[in-house]
Amino acid sequence: MIAPRSVSLFPISDATNMISADINIFAILNIIKIMELNNIYLGFALATFAGLSTGIGSGLALFTRSFNKRFLAIALGLSAGIMIYVSFVELMQLSFESLMAIYGQNFGKLITVTGFVVGLLLMLLIDQLFDHQSIADFISRSEDKNESALIKAGIFSAIALAIHNFPEGFATFTATVYDPAIGLTLASAIAVHNIPEGIAVSVPIYYATKSKRKAFYISFLSGLAEPFGALIGFLIFRTVFNEALFGISFAFCAGIMVYVALNELLPVAKEYGEPSDTIIGVTIGMIIMAISLIMMYS
Repeated sequence: MIAPRSVSLFPISDATNMISADINIFAILNIIKIMELNNIYLGFALATFAGLSTGIGSGLALFTRSFNKRFLAIALGLSAGIMIYVSFVELMQLSFESLMAIYGQNFGKLITVTGFVVGLLLMLLIDQLFDHQSIADFISRSEDKNESALIKAGIFSAIALAIHNFPEGFATFTATVYDPAIGLTLASAIAVHNIPEGIAVSVPIYYATKSKRKAFYISFLSGLAEPFGALIGFLIFRTVFNEALFGISFAFCAGIMVYVALNELLPVAKEYGEPSDTIIGVTIGMIIMAISLIMMYS
């Protein structure tokens, strides 16, 4: 009896090619997954770096005899320029493109603008609820000789600044997951912004307790709110991951960044430096950001 010949539905070479293609597709998907995972790790790292830079501010105030206030003013202006430029030119543009592709031109624009306004209002609400005064006001309280008042001012400012920094961690994480270059830029700008916040927390506590270590630790810990903000961002995107959420988040983060730049960075820069230092820093920051975006997309 002759054994039946096995019939192949397609040549062996075709089967090999299909298997090879499947392996290649699997490898590509795996690389994409690894890249996304790396962006998530980087997002947490950058948010932590930005938050804990409050320790730099407290270190300057506590462990150095003097530091160049004018340089700090220009650096704060530079950070403000970067935040404002990247918010309007990059984040808002990405939000418009993403949401208009999903919801149409008119409704997409409306959602983008709404997300931006919500970001602004959230920061304003935090300021109103927690009496978040200017950093210069916090620092000026160190001239008070009442120790209990100084401790209260230091602890209260640490809590207020920690809550204030929470949305910044979310913004840094969101930007990094989408584009690490944008996330790095925002994290660097926020890190500079957090330096005077570290001074604001540590100076009153040091004058009240005469302990540099205690003042430094409390200031350092106040920056941990930013990685917690990144964690909230991770949990949200892990649960609901879609293009619309990314688009709304970009507009929301833009609102946060613009508020921080206008309400925090620019006023403090004027307190520290000469009248022209702030606009010099803003101009340099915008030029740097413009050149970096051109290079990134070229």
